[in-house]
Amino acid sequence: MKSYRQEIWFNTKGRQEFLNITPQVEEALKKSGVQEGLCLVNAMHITASLFVNDDEEGLHRDFADFLERLVPYEVKKYRHNLTGEDNGDAHIKRQLFGREVVVAVTEGKLDFGPWEQIFYGEFDGRRRKRVLIKIIGE
Repeated sequence: MKSYRQEIWFNTKGRQEFLNITPQVEEALKKSGVQEGLCLVNAMHITASLFVNDDEEGLHRDFADFLERLVPYEVKKYRHNLTGEDNGDAHIKRQLFGREVVVAVTEGKLDFGPWEQIFYGEFDGRRRKRVLIKIIGE
C-alpha cells in the first residue's frame, strides 16, 4: 500500500471565506500515484472546515448567511471570548461544517458525484492557514 502526505498553505483575505481546493487535491493525488484508495483532506485549524458541495457563488453566500444567523459574530456573546479571543463563533461554525472530508479514489481520480468539489471553509481568517492531504491505497 502507498501512503502520500502533502500540506497546502494559503492566506485568506477575509475573516470568513470558502475556497475551492479541488485542483490542489487533484494535483496531490496525481503526485501520489495512487489509483485505488482514499483521500483524506483535513483542516489543520480549529476555526476552519472542509466540506464537499457545489461550486456556486449564491450557494456559498447562503452558507455564510445561514452560519451568521445561527452563530453570529458577537464578541460579547461567547464565553470563549472572555479569554481575550474574538473567535468563539468561528469554533462553533467549524463544528457545524466539519473538520475533514474523505473521498474515494477510483482509477486515479477523485470519485465525486455530479457537481461535487472540495472546499475549505475559513471562519477566522486573514492569516496563514494550512490543509493536510493524506492519500492511501494502491
